[in-house]
Amino acid sequence: MNNTLAPVATPSLAIVVPCYNEEEMLPKTLGILLALRESLIAKQKITSASKIYLVDDGSKDATWRLLAEAAEHNTALVAIKLSRNKGHQNALYAGLCTTTEDITVSIDADLQDDPQNIEAMVDEYLKGSDIVYGVRSARTTDTFFKRFTAEGYYHLMKKMGVDLVFNHADFRLLSRRALTALQEYDESNLFLRGIVREVGFKASIVEYERQAREAGESKYPLKKMLSFAGKASPHFQRHHYV
Repeated sequence: MNNTLAPVATPSLAIVVPCYNEEEMLPKTLGILLALRESLIAKQKITSASKIYLVDDGSKDATWRLLAEAAEHNTALVAIKLSRNKGHQNALYAGLCTTTEDITVSIDADLQDDPQNIEAMVDEYLKGSDIVYGVRSARTTDTFFKRFTAEGYYHLMKKMGVDLVFNHADFRLLSRRALTALQEYDESNLFLRGIVREVGFKASIVEYERQAREAGESKYPLKKMLSFAGKASPHFQRHHYV
C-alpha cells in the first residue's frame, strides 16, 4: 500500500447514516447535517459534490417514507433502502460501499455523536490521517449501569485479543484508500470498529462529549454487545490479529 499518498486538498465528503425506526429524530437530524454540509462547503473544506447517505435498515415506522421524500427534494441526500432489517453494521457497511466521495464519515441518526466534530475530523484528514476515530472524552450522559457495562465490555474485548479504540463506536472518518482496504475484508459477521483497526494507514483521534439521546432506543443494548464479543474473537484469532 502507498502510505505517502497526499490527502485531497479540498475533498468531497460522504456522511453515512444508518437508520432504524428514527422517524422522531429524522427531521432534526437532516436539518443539522445539511446545515453542517453547507457550512463546510462555505469554508472551502469540502466540495459541493459532498452528499449525505441515509440507509434505512428495514424500519417498521415512517423512516423510509421520510428519507425518500427528503432525497426527492434535495440532491445532496441519497436514500438507500435495505430489503429487510440486516443490523446496524450491515446497514452502515452498505452505505459505505455505495459512496464514491474522497472521504466518508459514519454517524448514527440519533446524533448523540455531535456532528460538529466532523469538521475536526476533516481537519485531521487534511493533516494526513486516513482514519480519524471519534472518541468519547467522558460518559457523563450514561446511566451508571450503561457506563459500567460499556467500559467492562471494552476491557473484556481487550482480554479476548480484540484491538479496539477505547470509547470509540462507529463515529469515524475514512479516506477513500482506507475504505477500499476495508472492503477487501470478506467477513460474514461484520464488526467494523474492530476490522478498521487492522486496515493500517495513519490514524488520529478527535475527542468529544456525547449528547443525551433525544428519541428512540439504543441500537446496542448489553445483549447485542456481548453477541459482538462472541463473533469478534474468533475473527481476530482466525486471522492472527492477536
